[in-house]
Amino acid sequence: MGIDYDSVIDHPLDEVWGWHARPGAMRRLVPPWQPMTVLEEADSLSDGVAVLGLPAGLRWVARHDPSAYIPGSRFADELSSRGPASWPARVVGRWRHTHTFSDIGGRTRINDLVETAVPAAALRPTFVYRHRQLVDDLAAHRDAGAAGATPLVIALTGASGLVGSALSAFLTTGGHRVIRLVRGSPRGADERLWNPQAPAAGLLSGVDAVVHLAGASIAGRFTDAHRAAIRDSRIEPTRLLAAAAAAAEDGPRVFVSASAVGFYGFDRGDTQLTEDSSRGDGFLADVVADWEAATAPAADGGLRVVKVRTGIVQAAAGGTLRLLRPLFTAGLGGPVAGGKQWLSWIGLDDLIDVYYRSLYDDRLSGPVNAVGPDPVRNAEYTHELARVLHRPAIIPVPSLGTRLLLGEQGARELAQASQRVVPSKLLAAGHRFRHPDVGDALAHQLGRG
Repeated sequence: MGIDYDSVIDHPLDEVWGWHARPGAMRRLVPPWQPMTVLEEADSLSDGVAVLGLPAGLRWVARHDPSAYIPGSRFADELSSRGPASWPARVVGRWRHTHTFSDIGGRTRINDLVETAVPAAALRPTFVYRHRQLVDDLAAHRDAGAAGATPLVIALTGASGLVGSALSAFLTTGGHRVIRLVRGSPRGADERLWNPQAPAAGLLSGVDAVVHLAGASIAGRFTDAHRAAIRDSRIEPTRLLAAAAAAAEDGPRVFVSASAVGFYGFDRGDTQLTEDSSRGDGFLADVVADWEAATAPAADGGLRVVKVRTGIVQAAAGGTLRLLRPLFTAGLGGPVAGGKQWLSWIGLDDLIDVYYRSLYDDRLSGPVNAVGPDPVRNAEYTHELARVLHRPAIIPVPSLGTRLLLGEQGARELAQASQRVVPSKLLAAGHRFRHPDVGDALAHQLGRG
């Protein structure tokens, strides 16, 4: 039982060890398909304590063993069997994970030895995922270093969301400092109080760049209240934050704002849409146009501004994939409204890389299409999702079903939207996609890689 897993990383030992020792490593390595969230990371690999949240309020408490710690070479953690965290230990039994690192001619071998009653077959997808995350993250940081990137201080809104939490962990493991702009009481030096309607003076002092992700979810029925929430959470807060960035002393040089492919409208046929394509029709197109225009104070203040027009994000822990997965797992999935509409998608980790590149690559400015290089029709997407899950996709979802769920306008602009968007600026910059194929992106997120 348990697993003894070797992997070789094409990076030097000090880089690999340093990555694991920085904040965010556990968040980058916990598989998104598993029902657990990182509540607290260990503050030390030698004797720290990490806490994972499980369903029904349970906790997985991993205590690092000081006697096993060898700096730059080994650390170990064990599942606690004491106190309120005892239930997972009763179910799993013994769990001890020893991480060993060794140099092999400039590369690094990692050995993960897990002593537990859980069989190796159940654990293997986790370590395949961990290996690929580590390899791809280190490659992204190596590419940035080769391009001249240096450690940055980045102010981040929306840090607790799906994209924000992943981006924050990615940046901190790479040696950058992230200052989370929060609406509640700040906790520690890496959080600052942000009032979206009246940013405080000094909010962005000492910051190299701003990444602005905050905004109400667009998912749901397009009622008057929902439409107002979508607009009100984006337009004015973005304008005020952009103005604060421009006015800050010792402030940012780069302002990166979330945007969306909704700019191109809900139905553009088979036309390939680049960043130079015209704005489309519809509520979301109007919102996105005004949202992007709200970054003008930053551009007028001399900052490089990047507007990340994001496609449909593929992430097991959130978004549409989280909703579709149980349906397809049960064999109840199928094409939506005929399946001919184009879907411009992007894997979560590829989206993180786009935001990262936007911070250091001076060639990127204005709108940037954050989508995979190969958009697919809805029928092809559902086929790939079913294939990855080893399930059929034979139950079509009629247009009436989406209208009942989302309303007429929501169905038209969300479920039935057709946008064939391509990442022209990224491709021109030679950007490397981790998951250029939608099937690969889905397999990685769902543990079927």
